[in-house]
Order: sequence, then C-alpha cells, then structure tokens
Amino acid sequence: MLQTLRSAMRISDLRRRVFFTFWMFLIFRVGTHIPVPGIDNTKIEQLFQSGSLFGLLDIFSGGAFKAFSVFAMSITPYINSSIIVQLLTVVVPAWERLQKEGVEGRKKLTQYTRYGTVLLAFIQAYGMSWGLRQAVITPNIWSVTLIALSLTAGTAFLMWMGELITERGIGNGISLIIFAGIVSRLPKGAAAIWTYLSAGSINILNVAILAIVALAIIALVIWMQEGQRRVPVQYAKRVVGRRYYGGQSTHMPIRVNTAGVIPVIFSTSLLAIPMTLAQFVKAPWAQALGNVFSYSGGLYIAVNALLIVFFTYFYTSIQFNPMNVANDLKKWGGFVPGIRPGRPTADYFSRVLGRVTLLGAIFLALIAAVMPWGVQALTGVNVYFGGTALLIVVGVALETMKQIEVHLVMRHYQGFLK
Repeated sequence: MLQTLRSAMRISDLRRRVFFTFWMFLIFRVGTHIPVPGIDNTKIEQLFQSGSLFGLLDIFSGGAFKAFSVFAMSITPYINSSIIVQLLTVVVPAWERLQKEGVEGRKKLTQYTRYGTVLLAFIQAYGMSWGLRQAVITPNIWSVTLIALSLTAGTAFLMWMGELITERGIGNGISLIIFAGIVSRLPKGAAAIWTYLSAGSINILNVAILAIVALAIIALVIWMQEGQRRVPVQYAKRVVGRRYYGGQSTHMPIRVNTAGVIPVIFSTSLLAIPMTLAQFVKAPWAQALGNVFSYSGGLYIAVNALLIVFFTYFYTSIQFNPMNVANDLKKWGGFVPGIRPGRPTADYFSRVLGRVTLLGAIFLALIAAVMPWGVQALTGVNVYFGGTALLIVVGVALETMKQIEVHLVMRHYQGFLK
C-alpha cells in the first residue's frame, strides 16, 4: 500500500492532480466559515432538531448550513438539477437526441444543468431566507434578497469548483465536495464519543463494539457496491474481405446497486418535509403530522424503507433500458446464449434486472433506514450512524481509488486493486 502511494507521488501529473484536489478541499473548508451577512447565528442553531430537512442539508454541507455560511446550501441544487435533467432526457425527445449525440450533446445538457442549478439555488435560497426571517437581524425584503443572492453565489462557486476538480484534479468534483463535507464531521463525532466515554455514559466495550460493527458495515457496503450480475454475451463472427471479426465471448455486467445513493436522498428529503413543516407551521395539524413521522418512530423507518425500494426501481428503470440494450446487442451482432435477439433478449434483461434490483433495494433500505437504529441498539452508543453518509463516502472513495488505479496502470505501476 505504502509502495503504491510512493509510486503515485512519483508521477508528476497524478501528483499535481492530487495536490490540486487538496487545495480545493482547503478552499471549501475555509468557505464554510464565512458567514452570510445579516444573520443571527444563535437563532439559527435553535432551529436545528434531529430529523428535520436542515439536518440532511447540514450533512451534505459539512456543517456549513448550521453555521449559515455562504456554502450553506452546499451542492444540493446541482444534484437536484442533474436529476431533473436526467429525468427530462427520458420525457423530452429533443433532450433524448442530445444525449445520444455524443460529446457535443452532453455539453449542451451540462449547460442546461448549470442554468437549472442557479435557478433552483436562488429559489431555494430565497425560500429558505424568507422562512428563516426570524433569524435575520433586519427582516425586510432587501435583507432577505441579499442573503438569497449570497447563498446562490456560494452554490454557483461550489459548482464551478467541482467542475475544476473533475477537469484538473482526481475524481468527480461534485461527489468529492459532498465527500469532503461529510468526512469533515468525523472529528466532531469522535469528540462526542470521547465526551460520553469521559462522562461514564458508555464504556470502552461499547466503543470497541461500535468500531467492529462499523468496519463490518463498511465491508458489506463495499461488497454490495461492487457486486454485479454478469450476463454472458456471444458475438457472431463476421467476414469482411479476407478477415474474420467477432466471435468472442464476453459478459454484460448489471450492478446490484445501479441507482446508487439517489433513492436514499429522494426518500429522506421527502420524509423530512413533515418535520420541517412542524417547525415553521404552528398549526395543530402540522404538529400532529410531525409527531406521526417522528425521526425515531417505527412508522418513519417503515415508510422510509418502502420509499427507498420504490425509488430504487424507479431510478434504475431510467438508468438501464433493457430494450435499448437488446437493440444495441442485435445491431453489433451480439446475443445472449439461448435467448433470441430482440424482444426476448429485452424480456430476459428485464427479469434479471428486476431480481438484481430487488436485492439492491433491500440493501439500501436496510443500510439507510434500519441500520442506524440497529447500531445504536447493539452498541449502546447514542451517536447517529448515518446510512446515507456512509453510502456516499464509500461510493466516492471507491470511484476515486479506481481513477488513481487507472493512472497507475497506464504508467505500468502496480495499482491498489490486486
């Protein structure tokens, strides 16, 4: 491992990319401490309660939302805009054609995503500023507009920084910004455990069990994230002139977790609405709704798990179209052994995808909805062990490691994966 790291640092291009990424992380962390003008932070902290939508935003922003800095909204509007553009490519024929045009078409879709990010960021920032106007020092329309513009500018800056990391750094910049925000909260969690240990609320055995359970869950997440069903594919031989082409056997990988962490984000955001309404709306119905969907209640866990399963199937159906895959195989002379090309192949892929997706959906539901409370019950440590954050951190770490692996293998160095 150490030898691999030394080999990586010997490559000037890779070393420059890694250092550039670290510099961007430093700028991101500095920005999380730059406050938005005109806000009383003491009143903001009073609005934070477990289970609200604010808690989810604070996780992604690395604590910037709780401090209400210029990066308070983090990169969340960009994620929402990207998801909306992906959904519209299925609905709008013109956008679907752009997606199939290659690099130029993707550039236009990326530009639409940027415009959507700024628009969504301003709408979200203005609504957030107006909803939190009791924390504004001078609550008038000009102060709220200034706060909304500051938050929008912070999100636009993070979007630009993420694209710079993708271009000049290592890994996907947007994912790495979320990764940095989540990882930056680990010292605070470790300090909380130390405080409980010093106060006698827990003992060293509880901490040891927590460490073992955490390592086991991380190993399970890595195993499931990398899991795939390999469908065998055979390509027929073609004669072009005096040469033979094709005839090789290969496979088509279908990932167990094709949807990634998107279903968890959808479900958590949707279920956080009742708790957030209960904070702002003091009507009896809003309070009752917040109590029913309490973050620690059994109904919340059950509904969250069902929504995760639903969104996993929904998003997977958008990402993987069996009919398109079957037509592409038929176009290039490929077929699944024992299955006729065309519609029968598409039906076969649909059956395989449905079974594999069920396993991935159950896995996501257990990790995101059930696992946090199971860990607390097993270890006795009253520290929130976030399934959403864990899935994001492990997924981004694996993808970044694979990109470093590619740079090492291209230069004939031994990689991390053996």
